[in-house]
Amino acid sequence: MGFDIGSSSVKASLVDADNGQCAASAFYPESEAPIIAKQTGWAEQEPSMWWGYAKAALSKIMSDTQAKGEDICAIGISYQMHGLVCVDKNQEVLRPSIIWCDSRAVPYGEKAFNEIGHEHCLSHILNSPGNFTASKLAWVKENEPDIYEKIDKIMLPGDYIAMRLSGIANTTISGLSEGMMWDFKEKRPAQFLLDYYGIDKQLLSDIVPTFSIQSTVCKHAAEELGLKEGTPISYRAGDQPNNALSLNVFNPGEIASTAGTSGVVYGVLGEVNYDQKSRVNTFAHVNYAPDKERLGVLLCINGTGILNAWVRRNIAPEGISYAGMNEMMAQVPIGSDGIQVIPFGNGAERVLENRETGCSFHGVQFNKHGKAHLMRAAQEGIVFSFCYGMEVMQQMGMDIHKIHAGKANMFLSDIFRNTLASVSGATIELYETDGSVGAALGAGIGCGLYKDHEEAFANLKRLQVITPDEHRAQEYQQAYVAWKEQLMKIIH
Repeated sequence: MGFDIGSSSVKASLVDADNGQCAASAFYPESEAPIIAKQTGWAEQEPSMWWGYAKAALSKIMSDTQAKGEDICAIGISYQMHGLVCVDKNQEVLRPSIIWCDSRAVPYGEKAFNEIGHEHCLSHILNSPGNFTASKLAWVKENEPDIYEKIDKIMLPGDYIAMRLSGIANTTISGLSEGMMWDFKEKRPAQFLLDYYGIDKQLLSDIVPTFSIQSTVCKHAAEELGLKEGTPISYRAGDQPNNALSLNVFNPGEIASTAGTSGVVYGVLGEVNYDQKSRVNTFAHVNYAPDKERLGVLLCINGTGILNAWVRRNIAPEGISYAGMNEMMAQVPIGSDGIQVIPFGNGAERVLENRETGCSFHGVQFNKHGKAHLMRAAQEGIVFSFCYGMEVMQQMGMDIHKIHAGKANMFLSDIFRNTLASVSGATIELYETDGSVGAALGAGIGCGLYKDHEEAFANLKRLQVITPDEHRAQEYQQAYVAWKEQLMKIIH
């Protein structure tokens, strides 16, 4: 059984242990889950709400399949990253969780980065302390001292669900790293940052391996959920590392990508490194160990599917489908006859060192260009922003040769896929999977059902392979160079 604890909904999937195929899935709620925003820039959710949603999704699956608690041999958990959950000695939640998109801790992380020193932070935690979990806890310490004094353990959203299942609070190195609480140089919790914030190390939960029997379902949870007491909880990871796992991305040079509202390129690096300008984030990947460097380098592009949707609403012929848009764009040559679109219109972009450039169209000629040119240029601009970020990853030592993605969202577009493959030089493999299925297979590895990830993902369904177009590579590269020249004019 895999759970994917998102900020919009919780999805659960029951996977057949013998063939790795999904037997049933359910998600809850059907409408988007509420987010509490008491002030501008704040975003909180009640952890008990995630538990209720997980319980509802599980109940539906068990009802639909007539499965019994004893049929489930292991449980895996994927979760929204960077959240903060605080519990007391009775494991009662002390305040709503401060979730990933809450920005109140930004000044705390920036101040720590400057006062501790950029080089020290980057060489030890591979990132700026930023708006991550440790900085959120520092905000609680300063602004809610009465609550802070009652904290027994802090945890990430996935740690909380595991605690509700087992009655035991623990976490992983990967989880600590996403909260900026793992020191990659010292190979231990980041004492220097905890000391700077005045945080007691005892507030951290015990560390367990990502793939292991981390805990088991306790009697109380078994009775509440209809599970078998003693069922192993044997895998846990944040949503982006888990998405990579779901796509069987484990080795250096392999890339997992998504292209929904925002876009993510998540690559595996085989040595400890970081970007001096902190344009990408680096965390411990699911198969990281102190004696085996496997890092997940995360590039996020805010203006991805949201730009494509804006183009559909405001530029494309009224009522046209995305498939229809792609057909129109196919009539326009590579490079969109000289139009460049800078796609960063959804807030500050980390890859641009947190600049907020806005989205802009360049090179439009009224007697030459039509809707199809603008539409294609927008998609090319999105791809080029991916490639620009991937260059940062390559500068860190990543040899990018293969991109794994789900066949969904913008990866449904031939133009998007072919442009990405041909500019990056990487082969794109499209798969049928999702985060909750990946979490279930991760649990199978953790409990020993599968000997390794190759066996666990042996039946992962590959739907399509896209290779770089060698015959038109020069045209794609020329279009990318022109786009990058335009970007440099804007940011310099």
